[in-house]
This record gives sequence, C-alpha cells and structure tokens, in this order.
Amino acid sequence: MPDLEYDVIVMGGGPGGIAAAVSSARLGARTLLVERYGFLGGAGTAMMVNPWMPYWASTADGKEVQVIFGVLQELIEGMTKLGMYGHPKQRAAFDPEALKVVAERLCLEAGVELLYHTFLGGVRMDEVGNGIHSVIVANKAGLTELRARMFVDCTGDADLAGFAGADVEKGRSVDSLMQPMTLNFRMANVDTDRMPDKLEITRRFLEAKARKEIDCPREDVLWFYANQPGVIHFNTTRIILKDATCPWQLTEAEIEGRRQVQELVAFLQRHIEGFEQAYLQTTAPQIGVRESRRVVGDYMLTAEELLSACKFDDCIARGTYPVDIHNPNGEGTVIQHLEPGKWYEIPFRCLVPKKIDNLLVGGRPISATHEAHSAIRIQPIAMAIGQAAGAAAALCARGNMTPRQVDIRRVQKALTEQGAQLGLASV
Repeated sequence: MPDLEYDVIVMGGGPGGIAAAVSSARLGARTLLVERYGFLGGAGTAMMVNPWMPYWASTADGKEVQVIFGVLQELIEGMTKLGMYGHPKQRAAFDPEALKVVAERLCLEAGVELLYHTFLGGVRMDEVGNGIHSVIVANKAGLTELRARMFVDCTGDADLAGFAGADVEKGRSVDSLMQPMTLNFRMANVDTDRMPDKLEITRRFLEAKARKEIDCPREDVLWFYANQPGVIHFNTTRIILKDATCPWQLTEAEIEGRRQVQELVAFLQRHIEGFEQAYLQTTAPQIGVRESRRVVGDYMLTAEELLSACKFDDCIARGTYPVDIHNPNGEGTVIQHLEPGKWYEIPFRCLVPKKIDNLLVGGRPISATHEAHSAIRIQPIAMAIGQAAGAAAALCARGNMTPRQVDIRRVQKALTEQGAQLGLASV
C-alpha cells in the first residue's frame, strides 16, 4: 500500500490542477494530483470547452501580444507537435484527446503522482480548526484518508475550500444567481464551405425559436471550427437557474442540456446549408459549468480593476479576457472589453482563503466578484493561477510556512524560472 502522506495534494486535474501539480513537483515537493475522471483536462476534456479563449492581447493595429505562458505554452507546444492544435480559422482550437495525453505526460515527467477515478468526499481539520489535516476521498477501494502539509483546491467549484469551512460566495450580489451552464456538442460530416455566416445562422435560429421549434434561452448560435476536417463545435445550449454544487440540480441540468442538443441538431440538419448530411459526433462527458462557489480570500478582485488593467506588487498571473456575463435568467450576454493591447494582473492574495492556513485556490473560484469572475474563469487564466498556487504550495510545504508567510518574490521567481511571464522588472 502506498504512503498516503504528501507535501502537496492537488484536488482536481483540470487546467488549474495540471499546472498546479506540475509546478509543485518541479520545485521538489512530493505531489499528488487527485482527479475524478480517468483523464486530465477538466473543462478542456470532460466539459469539452473549446477553443481556448484568448491568452493574448490584441492591439489597435491588429497585432497580438501573448501574455500567458508557462504550463499553458508547454501544452500548446506538445499538442502542436502531435498536429492537434490550431485551425486556419480558429487559432486556439485543440483536440481534447491531445490535451489528455500531453497533460498526463507533463505531470509524469515532473514527478507528479496521479490518482484517477477518485472523488473528494470530505475533510478532516486539525485540532485548532484553521488547517486541513487530511482529505477523505472515495473510489473503488472505498474511503481513503490522504494527508499533506499543503492543499490546492483545483476542483473548479471550490469543493475542498467549501468542505473545509472557508467563506464562499455564489452568483450575483443581488440574488445569488449564477451564470448558466452549457452542454457542448460537435457535429461531424459538415460541408463547412457551404455554411452561412454566423449572423445568418443566428437569424434562422431566432426564427425557429419563434416557431417553437427550439426551446433554448439563448440569443444566438455560438459555434467554432474544431481542428478536425468537417467538424463544428457548438457552445449554444443554455441551462439556467441551476446550482452546480447541488447534485440533484446538476443532474437536471445534464438532462436539459441533452434535450436542447437534440433540438439544435434537428434545426441544423433541416435549416442550415452544409448540415444536411451532418450528424451528432459527441456531447461532452459532463455539462460545462461557468460559475459556482467563489472563495472569499485576503483580497477580492473587481471588474472595475480588471477593466482598468490593474497591476499588483504580488502579481502571479495575467489575463486579457473581457468581462463576459451570460444572463443567469435567460437571453442576453454582457461583454466589456479592456482597451486594445491592455492586460490585467491577478494578485496572490486572491488565492489565499480566509480562515484556512494550508490551502490555496488554483483556478476559477479565486476571490473575485461575480463580475470579475466572469473574466478570469477561462482555461488559460485558470492554468496561470494554478501554476502560481502549485509553486506557492511547494515553497510553503518545503519551508514549513503558511501562504501568508511565504515571500511573494520567491513565488514570482519560481514562476519566472518555469516559463511564466509576469511583466515584472525583476524578481
């Protein structure tokens, strides 16, 4: 039986968890990555969210300045070598199968121990009550207790932080409603040369809604080129008024997502040129969740700060994605962009939950308002945050200190040495 005590345990093998585990292990920490599926990737594989949203800033003269590197860049290069990244019309399209393989290789090469098919089931706190002693996980062997000095919550829904008693928030301040979920799906055997443009497809979609052929509370058809010939990726279903942290509501959302997919497939085959002989290739293994719990940390990021291209001394990640709020009640999407060529910084304090001394958040549930969360929730930014959380966790575990005690310059230096670019003069 393996030794079940580690320096760092990362819960969740999605974008943030991959980066956190790799970063931690490369700094010499004995690191365990626990994942509920039999593969890594999370939003990029299980939820099939594709393509990656921009990890670059677009300037007024049409140039693109990449701002996120590190583990993200390593994944891009790995998938590119396999010929499974990018499309002439979709720069950041990727093959989910490639992401599974490349992410797993990165983890194994870094020395990460992997534990698949394992769910987080509970937490045991220390005697004082402000530190996690161990996590209780469930798998085919039953219930197992795993111990570590430091823990990184990369569950996407802040499950670990919530179970540990950290302060969390959900949804908008006015009514706690969260952004809707989406079941992604793909159509294959599409004659893409004959497809109408996006505006025309949306016009016909709205006509079909008016005829009651489609019952989907969304205002347009959102689709992307996949990087396989004749395959189109759809991010169009919209499941509203559900809480992804409630298993009963999550089940209802999955069922409703599949119902909407069937209507959309029929609509495409009947009314859109190029789809006459197309078929439903796949739906995502799991519904895509935009928002659930958000951890209240030592600093709470706001949308106003992001849109003003905020900068912080304790910067650990950068991003360019706009405020992007899908209406929790139904139709409508609010998008607010930064000025061309600008980017914002994310401070380390947003990763540090109040009340818990040996926990960091890696990924979208960091301390941010509902509005700010809508910008920093995307996969490339989650990876950058996760890489920072993993580096800090390793330094804390090996130095016998808490995240509030760690020298942020050491974290920034470690990230820079791992290929991240923080835009700092010196670290």
